[in-house]
Amino acid sequence: MWGRLAWVLLAGPLLGHDIAGDVKVQAYLKPEGNVFRIILRVPLSAMRDIEFPRRGPGFLDVEKAEPLMRDAVTMWIASAIELYEDGVRVGPPQLTAVKASLPSDRSFAAYRDALAHITGPTPPIGDVPAEQVMLDTILDYPIRSAASEFSIRPKLERLGMTVVTVLWFIPPSGTIRAFEYTGDAGLVRLDPTWVQAALTFVRLGFFHILDGTDHLLFLSCLVIPFRKFRQLLVIVTSFTVAHSITLIASAFNLAPNALWFPPLIETLIAASIVYMALENIVGSTSVNQRWIITFGFGLVHGFGFSFALHETLQFAGSHLVASLLAFNVGVELGQILVLLILVPVLTLLFRHVVAERMGTIILSALIAHTGWHWLLERWEVLAKFF
Repeated sequence: MWGRLAWVLLAGPLLGHDIAGDVKVQAYLKPEGNVFRIILRVPLSAMRDIEFPRRGPGFLDVEKAEPLMRDAVTMWIASAIELYEDGVRVGPPQLTAVKASLPSDRSFAAYRDALAHITGPTPPIGDVPAEQVMLDTILDYPIRSAASEFSIRPKLERLGMTVVTVLWFIPPSGTIRAFEYTGDAGLVRLDPTWVQAALTFVRLGFFHILDGTDHLLFLSCLVIPFRKFRQLLVIVTSFTVAHSITLIASAFNLAPNALWFPPLIETLIAASIVYMALENIVGSTSVNQRWIITFGFGLVHGFGFSFALHETLQFAGSHLVASLLAFNVGVELGQILVLLILVPVLTLLFRHVVAERMGTIILSALIAHTGWHWLLERWEVLAKFF
């Protein structure tokens, strides 16, 4: 086998196979006894740099291709998947079975059907273009107990330009937990404790506020004219309470799920930035007025947070409420960090570089300019729904 694999690695650059475009990976994960079984289905075309033998014009010769299919699984799948039991990596896996399947095969609709299909007799596959063949495989990892805590990092994003991975975890209790994500999701805890889920979502919330340029600009608009602690406490608390309400409501499916809703929220977020910046330029807003307006816009931004959170809630396990609260904590920690940086920087700027009123107008005008362009772009997207 190692001789064939060496030939594959050396011949790969000469073959010059292109990276596959859209790739979908399906996998069942089931611990049972002292074995953690992974049943996968991937397109054979994702196994690039391997010249599978053909029969006729472009058709796969399944019988001759089987040894190379095992090499492909070893190189592209088994070597990529990292499985952890109670935080300790296990493996290497045993390659139990490999089979080429027709794209019309529906056995991956259930674990038992997929297992029976791969381990059962191999029907003739016929003349099927190699680019349409699916590669099914079983990997068995040695474990101590099926009751352990398991985590997995598939690292299968290298199989194509866009890789969608669908995982079904079947614990001893029999309750299936599904995960679906694009690209690299990092370490996936298959059945996290509430502490693990909370720490994960604190980190997600913290980095989301730092990566969200529109949220940062809105927060900057709040800080520029009001830099005293008591003033900021009232305004930022108003924003926090408001976005927490709509974030939680959205997580419990109390928000509209129509296709036009996300573009509407994104447009309103841009509008909130423009409004706040113009209000800073006019300079007629008191703290009491500002916190009320901030509360209204905070409701809108909460829906914006929920869009980022929607796909990641699947990693919360059975700890939805704890994860939501943890995400909010992460957002607040991110906001505090931004405030700790912005307030002293603005104070020094207005004290030593430019007069406060002039500086407020200049900075707010720049923010308004950016927000206005976003508003126009997002309005064009929203208008398509009406």
